[in-house]
Parts: sequence; C-alpha cells; structure tokens
Amino acid sequence: MKPMHKALITSMFTLFISSSTLHSEIIASEKDDSTRTAGHLKLIDTKILPFDKTYKDTKVGGLSGITYDPKNDKWLLISDDRSEHNSARFYEGDIDYNSNEFKSIKFNDVHKLKQPNGKDYINKEQYKNNNNNIVADPESIRFDPYNNEILYTSEGDRSLGLNPFIRKATEDGEYSAEIPIKDTIKMDKQNKKGFRNNQAIEGSTFSQDGNTLWTSMEGPLLQDDKKPTPESGALTRITQYDREGNILSEFAYPLDAIPKNPGKDKQANNGITEILAINDHEFLTLERASVQEEDGSFNNYVRIYKIDVSKGTDIKDIDSLKETNTKSLNKTLVADLNEQDIGKVDNIEGMTFGKKLHNGNDSLVLTADNNFNETQQSQIIVFEVKPEKK
Repeated sequence: MKPMHKALITSMFTLFISSSTLHSEIIASEKDDSTRTAGHLKLIDTKILPFDKTYKDTKVGGLSGITYDPKNDKWLLISDDRSEHNSARFYEGDIDYNSNEFKSIKFNDVHKLKQPNGKDYINKEQYKNNNNNIVADPESIRFDPYNNEILYTSEGDRSLGLNPFIRKATEDGEYSAEIPIKDTIKMDKQNKKGFRNNQAIEGSTFSQDGNTLWTSMEGPLLQDDKKPTPESGALTRITQYDREGNILSEFAYPLDAIPKNPGKDKQANNGITEILAINDHEFLTLERASVQEEDGSFNNYVRIYKIDVSKGTDIKDIDSLKETNTKSLNKTLVADLNEQDIGKVDNIEGMTFGKKLHNGNDSLVLTADNNFNETQQSQIIVFEVKPEKK
C-alpha cells in the first residue's frame, strides 16, 4: 500500500473513531441528564458582588433568576428592577469555578427586555401617565432548550391592574411570544381571586425534554389558602404548560410555616422562589422565608426540597383549594442553607444546574436578590450535587 493511501485510511479511521466517541459522549450526556438525581448538596464556594457594581451604565442588582446553557457555556442573570434604576434587563456572564473553589464571575453583555410593541418596559411613575406601555417585574429566566430563545416571567402588580405573564424573547431581549397564564392566577375586581401582590409566578423551568414548561407560584392564590404564618404553612400551586400555554397538569405544593416570629408589628413571609427540573418527574424547589426583626432588619431562612409529581394529585380543574380536601405533594429536604457554611443567608431567589464537575457530578448555582439595598448582598453560591443513593 502506498504511504499516501495508508495515511489517508489512517486519518479516516481516526476521524471515524473520534466521531463515534463524540457521538457516544453526546448520548451519554443526554442519558445522564435524563437520569439525573439529587441526593444532597456540598458547598463549593460563594462570591459576593459589590453593592456599587455597575456594568455598561446599569446598576447590577436585584438578581432574581439565573440560567445556564451547557451547549454554549453561557450564563444569564435577570434583574427584577422594575425599570426604576435602569430598564428591565438581563446580563450575560461567565461564571468560573471547579470542585474546590469559585474563581470568578465576569459580565459580558446586558440586554434590555422589550415589550411586544418593541419598546422598553417602563416604571410605575411612568405608567400612571402612559398605560399604553407596562411595568415588568422580572423574576425567573430560562434558556429554551429547543432554540436560541429565552423565557422569562413577571409577577405583575395588582395595584396597577397588571397580571403576571410568561414571555419568550430572543437572546438580545426582543419580544418573541407570550404563553397564556392560567385563568385562576388572574386578578378580579373584587380582590377575592387570583395572585397575591408580589407572590405570583416567581419560578419557572423547562421539563427535561423541553416539551413542557413548569411554573411555581410564590404564595397561595387568594381563593386557595391564607398566607403562611409561624403557626402554619399554606398551599400554593405548581403548574405544567405545553409550549402553546395549554394546562397539562397542576399540583398543590405545601409551603412550610414561617420558621420564626417577626418583631412586634413587623412582617414575615415564606414562598417558593424557584423551581428546577431534575428529570422527567422530579423537581427541586427553593423555599425562602424572610422574617423582619425588631430593628427592621430581615433574616432569611432558605431550604431546597425535592418533589415527585408522579405521585401527586392533579388539581388543574379545581378553581379553589378551599373547597376541596386536596392532597398536596410530598417533599424531601435536600439542603437547609442556614446550616451551610456560607455566612449570611440572603434573599436567595435564583437556581440553575451549572456545568458538570470533573467527577461527573452536577453543580447547582444560586443567586440572591439584594433588592438594591445596601444592607443586603448579591450572592452567587455554588454547590456540588451529590447523586441520590439507590
């Protein structure tokens, strides 16, 4: 055989082996995702962004949602700024860490979210004189696994007559589509039905196969239950939509009682701030309770639970949980962040699976919303996800 022919065959064989290996790695990766489990979390590290941090003439804060795209190694963080400091927006960034340490976080770009009319969202003061545009309260953000778009949620505002919404956008923030929300969430004029102000669609996640979308209500609907108290928990809803907005299933989720009494005449609450698909039937939920002390400061109590909707009772056709003896989902504690060595536990609202670690385990990344308040922190916290023991 001529040397040139031999070299060509060797090269083709090497290419075939490389392609086969790559294909096997892709299949293995997809299989790993479909069989992903979460047993408990091991803290890796925490980064705190400076309160006065700015990027491209915007104030970095209110980071209430985070998402990661493993195909492009890209991170997005959404701000819940209601266009008070700068226009409603989200940031692109690089978050660098390994199994032992959190190395750095760098912002690469910022994108304004656009309304269907192509304009920026406006703030409350502007809305009083211009209701042709609306105020957004962005909370959760997700990469769409089907295309190069994103999905984000807004909590709405009962005082302004604005319902929550779920919208799609391009990766630079241009409006793409709206997913209709369930009627039971929408407000009524009698103030007896729908979402509670600032306790609406706080969490979202695509299913593992990308075919459906799940959302979580932070607190109970007015027609479902009272708010959690230090004496008792409450029921809120987790809802599954198809990609057109049809309701496929819905489940009652049992919120914890508030873990501590607030100071005299002070406030306290507890709710789901994010939801994240583990596999086709299990999810992580992020519960955060905020308790105001006598001096006006807040302490946060944050737990991460695991739920299994395959063992739940579908409530999608029930308008009010008060009228039925609804069986809620069971939940298993995965981590109590107040027992982790992360220092101050702040207003943690965002959660996403990050990159795979060298040992093959998943990482879980959380972000805290500082409410643009100097006494609070914009935290990015990284955990290793220890698989469930079978």
